[in-house]
This record gives sequence, C-alpha cells and structure tokens, in this order.
Amino acid sequence: MFHKSKALLASVAASVALTGAAFAGSHAKLSGDLVIFSDMSNPAPRAVMEGMVERFGAMHPDLNIELTVIDREAYKTQIRNFLSANPPDVANWYAANRMRPYVDAGLFEDISDLWGEAELADLASTKGAMTLDGKQWGVPYTYYQWGVYYRKDIFEELGLAEPATFDEEIANCQKIIDSGRKCYTIGTKFLWTAGGWFDYLNMRTNGYDYHAKLTAGEIAWTDSGVAETFANWRKLIDMGAFIDNHTAYSWQEAMPFMVNGEATAYLMGNFAVSPLRDGGLDDSKLDFYQFPVINASVELAEDAPTDTFHIPSGAANKEAARAFLKFVVSPENQTLINNGDNLGQLPVNSKSSVDDDKFLKQGFAMLSSNSPGGVAQFFDRDAPAEMAKVAMEGFQEFMVKPDNLDKIIARLDRAAQRIYK
Repeated sequence: MFHKSKALLASVAASVALTGAAFAGSHAKLSGDLVIFSDMSNPAPRAVMEGMVERFGAMHPDLNIELTVIDREAYKTQIRNFLSANPPDVANWYAANRMRPYVDAGLFEDISDLWGEAELADLASTKGAMTLDGKQWGVPYTYYQWGVYYRKDIFEELGLAEPATFDEEIANCQKIIDSGRKCYTIGTKFLWTAGGWFDYLNMRTNGYDYHAKLTAGEIAWTDSGVAETFANWRKLIDMGAFIDNHTAYSWQEAMPFMVNGEATAYLMGNFAVSPLRDGGLDDSKLDFYQFPVINASVELAEDAPTDTFHIPSGAANKEAARAFLKFVVSPENQTLINNGDNLGQLPVNSKSSVDDDKFLKQGFAMLSSNSPGGVAQFFDRDAPAEMAKVAMEGFQEFMVKPDNLDKIIARLDRAAQRIYK
C-alpha cells in the first residue's frame, strides 16, 4: 500500500534562513506539479525526505509538491510497475548495477548533461557509481565508507603502524599472530561479509573497472585476474589471519573477538562503529585505515553503498525534477541531511561539512580525495541477486576450504553463463 502525504510548506520557519541565504536567486521559477516517490520510510530518513521537500517548496512557492512514501521492501517490488505505468517526476533507488534493469528498460532519464554543470562538479568521487554505458542516470544523496577498523591500542602495544601496502598488511598480521591473536574478526554466516573481502581484494588487485565488468558479467570468473585476487586472499587464509569458525557468526556476533582483543581488526562498514563503541572501544582504542595498496598500477577504489534519486523517463515535470536533484546534492543540503541528527552518514558533495565524528571525518576525506578509482556499491548490489548469492557462497567456502578453489571457480563460471545470458 502507498502512504501519501502532502508536504506542508507552511512549517518551514526553521529552514527559511537556510534556503534564503544559501539558495536565493540561484533557481529559475518553477510551477506545476512535482510528484516524488520515496522509499525513505523509516522515521529518521522519512523526516529527512519531508524536510527536503519543505525546503525546496519554500524556494518555489508556485510549485505544488506531492510526496508519496512507500515502505522500503514494498517499494522494491513496485518500482518497475510505477515507472512503467504512472511514473512520478522523481524516484529513490540505488547506484551502479542496481540501476541497470531500469536503464536497460528505458525507464530512467539520462541526465549526463546535468553532470556537466558546475553544481555537480564536486560529486566526482560518486560519478562512477552513477554511470552506466558512459552516461549518468541519477544523483547520489548519501553514502558511507567501508575500511579497516582496528584496535589502535594493540597496534601501539606491538609497535605497528597503519599499513599502506599489502606487504605491510601481511607483515603486521604476522606480528599479530605471533602475539597470540588473530588479525581479523569476521562473521560469514550471512555471506555478505565475505563479499566485502572479495570486493577490496579484487579492486586492489585489478582495479574498479575490472571489478565492475566482472560483476556485470563482462569478464569470466575463469579470467587470470580473478585467480590473482584469490591468490592474494589465500595468503591471509593460509597464515591463519581470520578467526576460527567464522561461518557460525553473524557480523554482530563476531564483534566480541575484537572488543576482547582476540582479534585486532574488522573490514566493515561505518555502521560497525556504534556497537564497537558500545562494547567499550573508545577512540583511544579504536581507529580506521583505508584498505592498503596491492597493485600500485591501479587507482584506489572503495566500497561506499550509495542511495540515489532518479528522474523517470516518463516524468511529466522534468524541469522541476532536475532542479530538485541539483538541490539535493548542493553542499548546504548535503551537510544538513547527513548530519548526526538526521542520516548520520556522509555527504556526497566534497564542499559539504561533515558531522563532528572521528570516523565520519576520516571516511569523508578518504572518499572525497583518495578514491580516484571509483566507488563500488558492495558485491551484492553490484552483481545481480542470483549471481551474488552463488558467488558469496563460494567466497565463504573458499575461506574455509581454499583447496576447493578450482571447483568454486567452475561453479561460479557456470552460474554466470546462465544468469547473464
């Protein structure tokens, strides 16, 4: 069921100063109806969405804005129908390969010209995630970093520095193992955490473009580059870098190994920081570094799952829709919606301010200025759902039985030939 709500444009007193100071005189006069469908149904994201509609409406009083908020899971099943039958002017979705079904079906508008305008120049780190077939199909509005969260106090105890290269990572890991600890905690019961390790090892070994082509079915799993990625992974597996019995744990259940000091690091998204802090790791004990370089000839790329806005190709008011997308990614709006009182994530505009949190600041600096290779969306977003399931099952098996690699690769290749056909 749809939940409809007219955005109340009268209740904007608190934001008038923002819209007046930051945006006055920078927008053409808009009129008519602007219909927006959103999956931001949880309380905090919903408030963010409604706030954006209110502020944009205050800037354009002759524009009638209708916001329809749909439960996130229901939205996933309904999006193709409403894009085809009665499209809104703006719709939420996700970046990278998750856009492809609607791009290929001609249901999303090509907005490459908008990306050529000055207002979007500061979104460079996310452009790759919005690009398919050399064109851009939407804009991002929030994302968060992945990376290596580690026990700073244990590193200091062992005399270790943050590694810049994979060789340094392995050398650190050996010292950690020699101290009686594991290098990494991980819980692979639900598979996707192993997908994160494959993402980083593959992007650092072969680069973002290779990784994107692999998840899009354009490179075979039998390719030598894939074999090299697994060879790098096996270096860590064979030295005993990961906790034992990780298939029995969820990502949350694997946290105590790091909190208790039995493992020193976790390759994870920034959402792990809050529970690690709740477990007793304050900022004197917890720190973060970017996954190190493996192949110096490829540019650094990151996993940073990204939520997006799009203009359906059948939209009735594309002028207003394009103006709304430019408003969404403006530095002022990005600062506001991603702060700790709202989404608590990272702004996509490099000129935005970041909430005063150690890890958000580190992540923003990394994604804004040190991820020239591109931004991936995570394996189970970049690959089709069926392929992601088969592949991540293979990743988990490889971590437990690395000698099974040839069988795993053959299984993944057969699945890819069927799924991408």
